[in-house]
Amino acid sequence: MIKKFTTLLSILSVTFALNAQIQTPQPSPGAKIEQTVGMTTIKVDYSRPSMRGRVVFGDLVPYGKLWRTGANMRTSISFGDDVTIEGQELKKGTYAIFSVPSEDSWDVIFYTEYNAGGAPQELDNSKVALKVNVKTGQMANAWESFTIAFGDFTNDSANLYIAWEKTMVRLNVGVPSDAIAMKSIETTMAGPAAGDYFQAAVYYLTSGKDLNQAKTWIDKAVEMDGENQKFWVLRQQSLIYAGLNKKKEAVAIAEKSLKLAEKYKNADYVKMNKESITEWSK
Repeated sequence: MIKKFTTLLSILSVTFALNAQIQTPQPSPGAKIEQTVGMTTIKVDYSRPSMRGRVVFGDLVPYGKLWRTGANMRTSISFGDDVTIEGQELKKGTYAIFSVPSEDSWDVIFYTEYNAGGAPQELDNSKVALKVNVKTGQMANAWESFTIAFGDFTNDSANLYIAWEKTMVRLNVGVPSDAIAMKSIETTMAGPAAGDYFQAAVYYLTSGKDLNQAKTWIDKAVEMDGENQKFWVLRQQSLIYAGLNKKKEAVAIAEKSLKLAEKYKNADYVKMNKESITEWSK
């Protein structure tokens, strides 16, 4: 009995050791920013080291060497639209932010390989999406924790601030608010698109509403598609016509949908169209 009890204690001890997870505060806690500038969403994911009595720039972060611009994993920034950084174009997407600090200025680098730890030993120039040089500014009071923030908002831009100790750099981020707004205005003023007519017609069909109105809308969607006919749109058009007891027209439309479904190898629509053609041809 004692031997069995001792064995059980050993098993429980090992199990507890495997399951125990000690949790302590992180020395460089993570932070996430999601900021709308104009109509563009910008996200930053980074870690925030602290000074803790240390000299940062020129010592902890040496001058003239590539820095991850934070701690732990690479600091990443995502742009929902194409933007400009200090007037230079940068495509929408996610990037690591690297920097090479010096006393008077920083090189700030947007690097396509963002999902990794630390800075690479050497930059791969094919992964450098953009590099800009910005002057440093000196703050009156030291910032204990490394900080990235946005400010100075307009409809078309904001400034991205990177600050730690008494050093701050500022990058102007330009966003395409005017282009987005004008496209929205032009699209809205031009009236509904083919997809809008299609969705309205399908809603009327599936909700048991006025099929004559659904027919008007689905016919408009098909007309607007022109030569770029879609088998799923034609399928719904055939169902609406069949619902209006226009079986001959429904079969003709279903045959078009079938032909396109076969072309794009969509077995589900091939099957549905064949079954409907057989049913409506009786």
